[in-house]
Amino acid sequence: MKTQPTAINQSESSPQPQQPLDLASHKVCVVIPAFNEARFIGSVVLGLKRRPVDILVVDDGSSDDTAEIARAAGAEVLRLPANQGKGAALNAGLSHIRQTAPDAIVIIDADGQHLPDELERVVQPILAGQADIVIGSRYLDGTSNTPSHRKAGHKVMNFLTGAFSGVKASDSQSGYRAFSPRAYQALTFTSSDFSVESEMQFLASQHNLRMIDVPVTIQYLDKEKRSPWRQGATVLTGILRLTAQYRPLLYFSMPGLVSLLAGLIWGLIVIERYRIYGQLAIGYAMICVLLCLIGLSLFSTGITLHSIRALFQEHLSGKDSHIKGP
Repeated sequence: MKTQPTAINQSESSPQPQQPLDLASHKVCVVIPAFNEARFIGSVVLGLKRRPVDILVVDDGSSDDTAEIARAAGAEVLRLPANQGKGAALNAGLSHIRQTAPDAIVIIDADGQHLPDELERVVQPILAGQADIVIGSRYLDGTSNTPSHRKAGHKVMNFLTGAFSGVKASDSQSGYRAFSPRAYQALTFTSSDFSVESEMQFLASQHNLRMIDVPVTIQYLDKEKRSPWRQGATVLTGILRLTAQYRPLLYFSMPGLVSLLAGLIWGLIVIERYRIYGQLAIGYAMICVLLCLIGLSLFSTGITLHSIRALFQEHLSGKDSHIKGP
């Protein structure tokens, strides 16, 4: 029986520091996934170096001088042999940092959009024991100059991620985040691309992690490196995949029930037409059978996958308890 607090979102009442945070009394590590960010990585690392934090830059197979500049600025650098995507870079960074058992891990993008001066605001709820995951949201105080097309795309992604994961966030695509030890020990991402931020909400629901938003400022210093439409399509595809993976009942069984209900309604039409005209409507009957077969197939698939997933999670939970002991 679960005794952990359920994943929650407190965007409108996010706790704010009542007094200056003494980072020196805590062990805080910052992970920066970076791919061809030689132009900005140095200033990001130097901005963070003004604080008593450990900095790890995960160079995701960059072809420029990202790793060299980050190391010269004072960061530890973990280099991946080839570009594997943001999710893979975060997995590598978290796996490396877990060994040092920090009080909190912060992730920040390498393109200079996030302000190192707001690190205390992002990490404070973690160190105060108020949250397991903190999202730095650009939409809470209106200080970010977010382009209108990005705002529209983010609204769609926020809605879909919240609806399918069961955990809402005002900025589901923000890369400025902080994690408690309970969170970073539980988080392993299956997403290799930019849908990794959305996956965190699915994982928060799965592991009953407390999630809150705090306001941050995001500045757009350079032109977009990739098409927002292509990136949006990538995230959307990722959300659908995550829904099938983490919530198979919702992904398969709900559409199955809709299809089955439609088939039954179509069957009533077949019966009514037979009553009125005395003839079997072959076409309508075939549609009825097809919808019912699709519905039953989807529904049973969702039930089966949900049961397998529950057994798998129970096995992992028992294995972890055995390893950790009483």
